[in-house]
Parts: sequence; structure tokens; C-alpha cells
Amino acid sequence: MARRVSVPAADELFRPTQNASGEPVVRAVPDVTEASAGAETQAPGRAQRRPAAARRSSGRVRHDEKMTVYVTSGELLEIEQARLALRSVHGLAVDRGRIVREAVSLVLADLEERGEDSALIRRLTSE
Repeated sequence: MARRVSVPAADELFRPTQNASGEPVVRAVPDVTEASAGAETQAPGRAQRRPAAARRSSGRVRHDEKMTVYVTSGELLEIEQARLALRSVHGLAVDRGRIVREAVSLVLADLEERGEDSALIRRLTSE
């Protein structure tokens, strides 16, 4: 059984990277700054708690930890559609992992800030 290789279409390979005024059409989301990346690695054995307002996802850095999450095909499709919308509508080039890390960061900040009234608690108790 021969396997077909999936390659990008010509319109993706030759898409414009600048508009007529010379501004980028798609901008990459900036990496985490060196100062904030260094703060993450100061105490490798201890988890540091940050205030909810200061909580951000780790962004595009080398991640030392891995967690596997299983999602349904519908959930994966929604994540991919969100990635494409971020790129086409908002001009943000992010991968699915970045979207998931941002979503986790938002939920954890909401949980820390609101406690029992957080969206996570409401959704988990309504199941």
C-alpha cells in the first residue's frame, strides 16, 4: 500500500508576506523575553506561584516537560480552525500548542482570581 505524502498547495507556498504598503501580512507572535524566560528556570525543583494578573503562557521557548492530551476529532478541528482564524483574520502565526498553552493559562488565572466562581469550577461541576 503506497502512502501519499501531503505537501502544501501552491497558494500556501507562494502567499504574500507583505501588503502593498510593505507591512507584514502575517506577524509571528513574539517569543518570551529573556527576563521572563530566566524567571521560569531560577528554581528548577520548585514550582513558583505567580499572581493571576502576571500569569502568561510560556510561548515559544524550549519546553522541558511534556504532557499528552487526547482530544476528539471535533475538538482538534476547532483548535485548527482557531489557528487558521488567528492567522487569516488577525495576522497571528501561532501553532496549536501555543493556543492550548494560552487557553490553559487563561483558565488557571481565572481559577486563581475567582476561585469557586471561576468558569472552570462551574463547567466541571455542571457535568
